[in-house]
Amino acid sequence: MTFIDGMTWCVARPGATQEDLQNALDWACGPGGADCTPLQPGGRCYQPDTLLTHASYAFNIFYQENGNSDIACNFGGAGAIVKRDPSFGSCKFLVSETSAASSMNLGRMRMIVVASLIALWLRVLQDVN
Repeated sequence: MTFIDGMTWCVARPGATQEDLQNALDWACGPGGADCTPLQPGGRCYQPDTLLTHASYAFNIFYQENGNSDIACNFGGAGAIVKRDPSFGSCKFLVSETSAASSMNLGRMRMIVVASLIALWLRVLQDVN
């Protein structure tokens, strides 16, 4: 697992009941619209075939596709937001561009603003002279 600053994932809470996890998994892969194809037998995230790992994958897909908000990782209390990449083997957990790029883009934006202010200030100084 890797910690990447500013990036978050949604996983199944280990203390959640099997019933809560199953209900939330069924909802995420059904009405919630998460693409759970990789969880099917033979899929890249099928093994280990446990409710906790399957729910974690489905929860994260829903979370990433729905704005990385606290509510998108609630699942009736069965979900938890983590800052460590839960990917394993060939099963890669998605992370949204907004989550991954936001900290990098903020730094770039600051540099652009500072450069623009300096250019504006230099232009004002030229006009004064």
